[in-house]
Amino acid sequence: MQSPATRALILASTSRYRRSLLERLQLPFTVQAPGVDETPLAGEAPAALASRLALAKAAAVADAAPHAVVIGCDQVADLAGQALGKPGNYENAVSQLRAMRGQTVVFQTAMAVLCRASGFCEEVLVPVRVAYRDATDAEIDFYLRAEEPYDCAGSVKSEGMGIALMHSIDNDDPTALIGLPLIRLSALLRRAGLPVLGSA
Repeated sequence: MQSPATRALILASTSRYRRSLLERLQLPFTVQAPGVDETPLAGEAPAALASRLALAKAAAVADAAPHAVVIGCDQVADLAGQALGKPGNYENAVSQLRAMRGQTVVFQTAMAVLCRASGFCEEVLVPVRVAYRDATDAEIDFYLRAEEPYDCAGSVKSEGMGIALMHSIDNDDPTALIGLPLIRLSALLRRAGLPVLGSA
């Protein structure tokens, strides 16, 4: 029987931001695209959408690698119950940032850790409340042209210039806003039997 400590670790994501965050833990891992349809269901709340997709991504990769420990993650920006995803282009990003200025947005970051062989499966939802300044159109335009955050939910990179659009951030896991809550992930990996900091 395979020891949990020797199981492969797979990040079920193509996000360069999540990959960079996971590298901070200095654990060996590989990356696989989950290939999951991220279309929201009718009437689905942002938190429910993030949780469903995080588990679906982990499950899709775990089905093909049942002995691995798989991390699935998803983030949805919640503006008064409206889900804001990745803008994809400048025009959509302008629309998102105009809607968000002067408002509080909850970034719902969901994560699932799954291993088919051991039967381990745990999910967490880590909300981050971000209050935005009432930024001008000129500030929004300057920011978007400088940073081009079109692959980020809510059109903002808090780890970059996007921090200047914010008034405050309220959360208990500082990496959650970037897309992978490492405090919670470390706890889940330990419970799954993977060594973190050299011991399981």
